[in-house]
Amino acid sequence: MTWISAFGRFWYEFIVGDSVELAIGGCTVVALGALIVWLGFETAAEIAMPLLVAATLAVSLRRSL
Repeated sequence: MTWISAFGRFWYEFIVGDSVELAIGGCTVVALGALIVWLGFETAAEIAMPLLVAATLAVSLRRSL
C-alpha cells in the first residue's frame, strides 16, 4: 500500500508542483484543444492553443507578484 501512496504523491508533485493554477490551466488548454480539433477546426487549434498557454502563464505570474 505504501508504494501506491508514493506513486500518487509523485504524480501529484510532477503535475501540480508549486502551482495549482498552471496544472488546471494546462489540463484545460489540452481539453479545449482536443475539443476544437474534434469539432474539425485544426487551424483554429494551432492558433488558439499557444495563446491559451500564454494566457495561463500570465495569470499564474500575475498572481505570484
